[in-house]
Amino acid sequence: MTPLNIFFVVISIAAFAFEVFAFIDAVRRPAPAFVAAGKQTKPIWLLILGVAMVVGLGYAFYVGGASAISILPVAAFVAAAIYLVDVRPKVREFKTGSSRSGSGPYGPW
Repeated sequence: MTPLNIFFVVISIAAFAFEVFAFIDAVRRPAPAFVAAGKQTKPIWLLILGVAMVVGLGYAFYVGGASAISILPVAAFVAAAIYLVDVRPKVREFKTGSSRSGSGPYGPW
C-alpha cells in the first residue's frame, strides 16, 4: 500500500465514525422533536443515516483506499454532516419529556 492509499483508508474510517455518531445521535432523539423543529421525520433521518453508515462501512473496510475517491462515500459523509450541522441543533433544543428534572419543589437540590 502506498502512503496515499493509507491516507484514504484513514479518511474513510474517520468518515465512517462520523456517520456512526450521527446515526446513534438520531436514534437517541425523540421522534416528536424532529417534527416540532420543522425537519424531516425521525424514520426518514434514520433511513438516510443508516444508508450513509452502510456506505461508509463498505468504503472504509471493504473497498479500501483503491476506490476511495467516489461519489458514494462523499454523499454519505455529506448526509451525516447535514444532520449534525442543521438538524441536530434544532432537535437538541427539545427535552426528552422526562419528569425527573433533578430539582425540588422550590428549586434545584
